[in-house]
Amino acid sequence: MTNLIMVAAGWLLGWYAFGRPRTVDRLPAAPADGPSAVDGRRVSIVVPARNEAASLPLLLSDLATARPDGCQVVVVDDHSTDGTARLAAGFDFVTVVPAPPLPPGWTGKPWACATGAGAATGDVLVFLDADVRVDDGTLDRLVARQLQQGGMVSVQPWHTAVRLYERLSALFNVIALMGIGAGGRRPPTGAFGPVIVTGRADYERAGGHAAVRHCVVEDVALAQNYRAAGLPVEVLAGERSVRFRMYPDGSHSLLQGWTKNFVTGAGSTAPLRLGAVVVWVTSLGASLGVLFDGLSGELPVVLFPAVYALFVGQLVWMFRRTGSFGVRTALAYPLLMAFFAVVFARSAWRTYVRRSVTWRGRAVPVRAGRP
Repeated sequence: MTNLIMVAAGWLLGWYAFGRPRTVDRLPAAPADGPSAVDGRRVSIVVPARNEAASLPLLLSDLATARPDGCQVVVVDDHSTDGTARLAAGFDFVTVVPAPPLPPGWTGKPWACATGAGAATGDVLVFLDADVRVDDGTLDRLVARQLQQGGMVSVQPWHTAVRLYERLSALFNVIALMGIGAGGRRPPTGAFGPVIVTGRADYERAGGHAAVRHCVVEDVALAQNYRAAGLPVEVLAGERSVRFRMYPDGSHSLLQGWTKNFVTGAGSTAPLRLGAVVVWVTSLGASLGVLFDGLSGELPVVLFPAVYALFVGQLVWMFRRTGSFGVRTALAYPLLMAFFAVVFARSAWRTYVRRSVTWRGRAVPVRAGRP
């Protein structure tokens, strides 16, 4: 009976925690003359790139037509060894800036972003990860939104999963949106680093990437600095107009990526929201316990198919709003739960015991109490 109560409470809290994330596609269209012409503002796109030879040309091909009028594009080559800088230089609208040696106390991505911001000349800064893809008109809408409200506009891209192992990210994508409060009524508690749009004045007022130079989850920490400075933060879901393929290099990079982000990011979630997410995740496991209760005679065994179907239906609805996961991935949620447990344990060990995580060939120190 305990499992059944947990299942009911968690299923309902799952709907509350996920909510209805606002989407890029629902933003109003930008003015016909483009947001770069609004109030005389100029836009600069900054792309930090470390060994992104496979992904970066796809983004730059998009930007060939999808960048706002008069937009500057700066690619920061973060000590790549795979020809990233050479490929970026092949696009005539791109300025390639080599990142100087990493200073003590900095992690790699904040340093690359700060280097790019220093080289950029725009009044509006758009930070894009190298694996992001954007449709025509999307950046115009995002820039127009930022100019309208100030502060930061951030997007969690729609996750394109190509190979089977990439579907293991499904649950993490959902939990990330839940934890940050993207679908809630209150302001989000963080941001998503793949797409960040901000005014330069607001960026400097919040301290920029220099203020989060030591942070493993720099996007969450940066958003917290914006809020502390009294600046608005808005988080949107990308649907299919902003998308990415997160870990195309193999399952090891997927494991490293979620290990780096997960426990540290969870520590930055608002307590009540974190509690709701924890109950929901626990209820996914408890739903399997209903089967054992049925087999032991404590509950009618026919309850398990009904409970399983309820969670599959809920996950299908959530997965379709976060990536190309769908029904088959939802049906396999017990396997997703097992992988989640492995990653959570590994992340907790690396965060609180080893105090170091690894990403892109670099060891990144983790400081207690920091995102």
